[in-house]
Amino acid sequence: MTHHDPPGTIAPHIPADTYRHAQATGAPVVIVVHHTDPTGRPLRHYLFPLAVAGAGVIGVFGLVAAFLALLDFAAHTATVIAGATGPIGIGGITLRLFRGKHT
Repeated sequence: MTHHDPPGTIAPHIPADTYRHAQATGAPVVIVVHHTDPTGRPLRHYLFPLAVAGAGVIGVFGLVAAFLALLDFAAHTATVIAGATGPIGIGGITLRLFRGKHT
């Protein structure tokens, strides 16, 4: 079982023989605590939001590319159909798309 001291405790334990020797001689007990605080935030705090934003940007680029490919395909399909059929007539109104006036 691991032992965890409450936060804020500077010296959780002084060995008994050191304490008794300091009490008997009046010598001070020097306790050295090795503690380093990390400066700034660790990289993992920034990595996850950047990864999510990057995935969103890539997704939007893919969506725009798919939409443009669909529009390109629809435009080519419309020109091929219009070129093959000639004038299109609906209800007495004739629409000539890709032919001259006297063709």
